[in-house]
Amino acid sequence: MSLPTTTAVSAGPGALLLRIGLITAVSMTTIDQTIVALSAPTIQSELGLSQEGLQWAINAYLLATAAFFLVGGRLADLFGHRRMVILGIAGFAVASLLCGITPTGEWAEPILIGARVLQGLSGALMFPAAVGLLVQSVPREGRGRTMATFFTITGAMTAIGPIAGGYLTQWTWRAIFWVNIPLAIIAIILLIIARNVRMVTPAAAPRDRRIDWLGAVLVAAGMSLVIYALQRFGELGWGTAWVWTVLAGGLVLLAGFIWWQNHTPAPLVQLNVFRSRGFSVSSLAILIANISFVPIFFFLSVYGQLSLGLSASVTGLLFLKLFLGFAIGARIGSRRYDRQGIRMVLLIGGVAGAVGFGWLAQIATNLDIDGTSFVNPQTWPIALAGFGIGFMLTAASTDAINRAPHAGYGEVTGITQTLKNFGGALGMAVIASIVTGRLTTLLTDSLGKFGATPAQVTDVVNQVTGAGSGAAKDLPAGIPSSVAQQILDSVKLDYAHAAQWGFMAMAIAMGVLVVLALLSPRGATPVAETVVLERA
Repeated sequence: MSLPTTTAVSAGPGALLLRIGLITAVSMTTIDQTIVALSAPTIQSELGLSQEGLQWAINAYLLATAAFFLVGGRLADLFGHRRMVILGIAGFAVASLLCGITPTGEWAEPILIGARVLQGLSGALMFPAAVGLLVQSVPREGRGRTMATFFTITGAMTAIGPIAGGYLTQWTWRAIFWVNIPLAIIAIILLIIARNVRMVTPAAAPRDRRIDWLGAVLVAAGMSLVIYALQRFGELGWGTAWVWTVLAGGLVLLAGFIWWQNHTPAPLVQLNVFRSRGFSVSSLAILIANISFVPIFFFLSVYGQLSLGLSASVTGLLFLKLFLGFAIGARIGSRRYDRQGIRMVLLIGGVAGAVGFGWLAQIATNLDIDGTSFVNPQTWPIALAGFGIGFMLTAASTDAINRAPHAGYGEVTGITQTLKNFGGALGMAVIASIVTGRLTTLLTDSLGKFGATPAQVTDVVNQVTGAGSGAAKDLPAGIPSSVAQQILDSVKLDYAHAAQWGFMAMAIAMGVLVVLALLSPRGATPVAETVVLERA
C-alpha cells in the first residue's frame, strides 16, 4: 500500500490548539489510572466500601478501558476521529460527575464501580480517536517529535495525578473526580476552535463497516475473569481450586477471541498486524512496562503512608520523584529512538528500570529517614525506576504507531492501549497477590507473639491492603492496648518487607524488556514502513 503524499503541517495557532486540546483530553484518562490509589483510604472510609469493592473501584477503570479500546479504535475509524474524541470527552465528564456525587450507604459500591466503568468506556472511545486525529494532523517526517511530546506529557500525567490527588483529598476526595469536568470543557472548546485544521495524512476508508460485538464480549469477559482470579489468589491462596477454574475460563475466552478474529469476516482487529516483528515487540513492551508502571503508584502510596509514616500529601513527593525521572527519561529516550530505533531504547530503559526497582527493594526496610525531605535514600532508586520506564515507554508507543497500518490508526492505537491497560490491571492483580501473601505470612509470625489469632491477622492485612491507606486503624479485638505501639511497629516493618517482594516483581518485569530488546529490529524505524492489511 502506498503512502499518501504529505506536506508540512501549519504550525499556526489552530494546530497548536488542536494538540493542546487532545493532550488535555487524554491526560484525564491517564490521571484516572492512578489518582484513586492515593485517595483510596478516604473513599473507603467515607463510603463504607468493602475491601473487594475498593479493589474493583480501582481496577474497573483499567479493565473497562482495556476491554473496549479495540471497539473504540474501530468506532473512531468508522465514524470519524474528531466526533469520537468529543463524544468520549463528554462521556468522561458525565462519568466523573457521577463518581464525585456517589452517595454513602448500600448503593455506594455499585454506583462508584459503575461510574468507573463508564469512565473507562469513555476513555476507550476517546484515546484511540485522539491519537488518530493527532497522527493525521502531522506529516510522517515530523511525527516522531510530535508523538514523543504527546506521549511524554500524557504519560507524565499518570504520575502527576496522585500528587494532585493528595492535596485535593485534603478538601474532599470527590474533587479528584470533579477536576475532570473543567478539563473536559476546556478540551472540547479547544477542539471546536481548531476544527478547521488541515489533516495532512487523511485516514483511508475503513476496510469494513461492521463491528465485531462478539469479539468485544469475548475479550472483555476473558480479561475480567483473568484479573478477578489473580486478585482472589492473593486473598484465598494459590491452592484454591475454583479460582484456578475461573482463571482457566478467562484464558479459554481469550483464546476464543483470537480464534474468532481469524475466522470472522469483519474482525474487531486484524491480527496479521502482528506479522510485523517490530510492531509485536513494541506492543508487548508496552504491556510489560505497565505491569510495573501502574502498580508502583498504589504500592508507593501504601509504603509511604504506612511504613514511612507520611501524610497523603507528603507521600505525593514520592510520585514527584518518579515523575521527574519519567519526564527526563522520556525526553532522552525519544531522541535516541529517532537516531537509533527501538532496540537500544528498550535495552537501556529495561536495565535502568530493573536496577531502579531492585535498588528500591533493597533499601525498602530502611525506615529511619526523613520522609519530608525531597532528597533521601529512596529518592534515587524511585527516580531511576521512573527514568527507565519513561525512557522506553514513550518511544515504544511512537514506534508502534509508526509501524501501524496507514488505514487504521484508531484500530492499532486500540491494540496498544488495550495491552497497556491490561498490563496495568495484570500487574495490580499479580503484585497485590504477591505482597498480600507475603504480608500475611510475616504478620502471622509477628502478631502471633502478641497472641493474635489467624482471624485477627487477616483483619489487620485487610485494613492495610484493602484500603490502600497504609494504616491498620483499629487493633484486632482481644489484643491488649498496652502493646499497641509494638504491634503498629511490627505492621510497618512487615509491610516494608512485603513491599520488597512487590518491588522485585516490578524489577523482573522491567528486566524482560532487555530480552525484548534483543528480539527487536536493528536500526531506526524505516520512514516508509507500513503494515498492509487485507481488506474485507
